[in-house]
This record gives sequence, C-alpha cells and structure tokens, in this order.
Amino acid sequence: MAKFGKKYQDAAKLIESGKLYASQEAMELVKKTATAKFDETIELHVRLGVDPKYADQQVRGALVLPNGTGKTQRVLVFAKGEKVAEAEAAGADFVGSDEIVQKIQGGWLDFDVAVATPDMMGTVGRLGKVLGPRGLMPNPKLGTVTMDLKKAIGEIKAGQVEYRTDKAGNVHVPIGKASFDADKLRENYQAVIDTLIRVKPAAAKGQYIRSITVVATMGPAVPVALS
Repeated sequence: MAKFGKKYQDAAKLIESGKLYASQEAMELVKKTATAKFDETIELHVRLGVDPKYADQQVRGALVLPNGTGKTQRVLVFAKGEKVAEAEAAGADFVGSDEIVQKIQGGWLDFDVAVATPDMMGTVGRLGKVLGPRGLMPNPKLGTVTMDLKKAIGEIKAGQVEYRTDKAGNVHVPIGKASFDADKLRENYQAVIDTLIRVKPAAAKGQYIRSITVVATMGPAVPVALS
C-alpha cells in the first residue's frame, strides 16, 4: 500500500468521506489541498460509460478553456513555402519541415503541441513512432492538421486542451493552476463537462458520466457531483 506524506494526509482530512461536492465548492477545496511549493496543476478526471475499444464509442477532441491553462504552450509547426511566414506571424515557436524532422529524429522534443499543414503529413508521418506515443502527432480531429495556421496557433496559445478516453474510458484534462481563482477553475471545469456531454457517442448506453473528480498535482482527489 502506498504511503503518503504528512501534507497529503492533512489535505485528505479536508475531504469528507462519501461526499460529492458541488462544482464551486470542489474548486475551492482542491485549491486548499494544493500545498506544494510550486504552482500545482489542477486536473479533471471523468469516468465515462463508454467502451473505447469500439470506434463508435471513442471520445476525442479539443476545446479552448475560457480562462486558459496557466501554462505557456510551445508550438511547433511543420510547414513550407508561404506557410512558414504565416506560422511565424501567428506566434509559432518553431517552424520548419525536413530539418525539423531530422532534429526530432535526433532526440529533440522541446515543444508541447505540433501543428502541420496537410501537405506536410507525408513528411511528418515518418515521426509516428516518436510523436504518437507522446500524444504529439498532428491530428485533423484536433484541428492540428490545417491550412488555417493563424486560427490553430491562436487557439493553442489561448488555452486549448485535448480530451480523449483512455483504455478504461476515463478522460483526463488539465483545467488550470492552483493559483487560479475558484471561479475561473469552475468555468474551465464546466466548459469541459459541457463539451463531453455534447459529444456523447450515440452508441453509449446507460449512464454516460459515471464519476467526476478534480485533483491537484500532489493532492488527493475531490469527488464532484454532476449538477
């Protein structure tokens, strides 16, 4: 059985056993459980009533959080020709084509999100085994394979997050930092919940949202009631 430190144990005592907290109260409480010396990330975990092994029950996409994530995203864009200048003007941190591919093949991965124009996907495909397992592969479903680089980069910089079910049907999404006001965390939380409800697969049967928790990086989980 895992042993937890005193700070974790003290934080866990703040959470009433068996209680489901209203979203606003949960955000206030999860902030109190974040006692580390750094600005902890607040994550939302949602267990969905889906079976991801079936293609028609997979839940995946992206949304822009109303109040951002509290993290500055480093954006890499795979582009060539006139699209290079467009990406740079839009605020991309790194832009290139074959030379970037070679750099990544050499072990460089100092970026958070990768975007590509459709004509570059043949080249980017060579990096599938490197980028795929890390969740960094550009994907049209997430808006990261596009000709509209200004929009894609703008949304990422504004606080776009990806959501996708894992093998057990759980979704894990960062909704901000412990330094955020509880109101801003709740707005981000609600944006994710509303999105998950909106994209509910037609093939999903029974109760769709099974459980919701929010948790700080080093803290215990706070159960949330679905209002």
